[in-house]
Amino acid sequence: MDYLPLPDNAARQFIDSSTVFLEYRRAQAVARQYRGGMYWKKQDNYSYLVKTMPDNRQKRVGPRNPETEAIYKDFMARKADTEARLSSLRVAVREAERLNKALKVGRVPTVVVSVLQAIEEAGLSQHFTVVGTHALYAYESAAGVRIVKSALATQDVDLLWDARRRVQFMADVGHLGTSILALLQKADPSFQRKEDQLSTAINDKGFEIDFLRRIAQGDDPHPFRLTPNEDDLWPVQARRANVLTDARRFEQVVVSVTGRMALMSTIEPAIFQQFKTWLANEAPDRPAIKRRRDAHQARIVQALLDDGQLVA
Repeated sequence: MDYLPLPDNAARQFIDSSTVFLEYRRAQAVARQYRGGMYWKKQDNYSYLVKTMPDNRQKRVGPRNPETEAIYKDFMARKADTEARLSSLRVAVREAERLNKALKVGRVPTVVVSVLQAIEEAGLSQHFTVVGTHALYAYESAAGVRIVKSALATQDVDLLWDARRRVQFMADVGHLGTSILALLQKADPSFQRKEDQLSTAINDKGFEIDFLRRIAQGDDPHPFRLTPNEDDLWPVQARRANVLTDARRFEQVVVSVTGRMALMSTIEPAIFQQFKTWLANEAPDRPAIKRRRDAHQARIVQALLDDGQLVA
């Protein structure tokens, strides 16, 4: 068998912890609307409402009157409610992670979950998609199975950058005020750019993060560095990556070996199966050992689709 059902205790815990984690993410999104604060500023005999931003910018809302007083009261009440809910859910997530570890719910490499969390916290998750072998962790989590380790063994994860959204990406990165390499270093300080492979970051355990992009088309910039920082990463053009870029996203909660959780965005299983089949049979210059693994992974995902454990 290429996969086995997740043990009952682990399966129940995964369902429960996923529910808590997704609600925590939803509460985070709501709380982001109430970042910063509001206060009354007095100037001579004139008082007006000011909205403060997380980056210390300030915005004048309007003079003190019944309307702005209602705005202030509503904002402060909602901010307090969302912060209280977020605090409670944060405790629930920590407990869920503890149980995840105890019941051996997850087995995604810790560094992968840490990188996904760092990208999510930076507000950049819409710009990157996990492709390649690590997508299997999302599929097995969705199907409630354990895929054989031989199909998962790899020391690198591929992140596909979406060139179609480059204008929004540049705006989002600009607000971030840091490089993508520095973002990875929040997940693992030992990440460095490979000097002979500028699309790749590698840590002190030899684990690599490879950044890919579709082959330039139309007005796609090429070459393209992810930020103006000279030490940052340059996504490499990959054959037929446009197929992956255009594929529907498949989002799934995944769990690390330490119990921590992240939402993995990858491609729909049917496209993964088709792409791996192409790699196994038609991709030029593909090493034979990789072709065999590609074919194996394609068979596993097709079996999960045929069994109805994954939806195409």
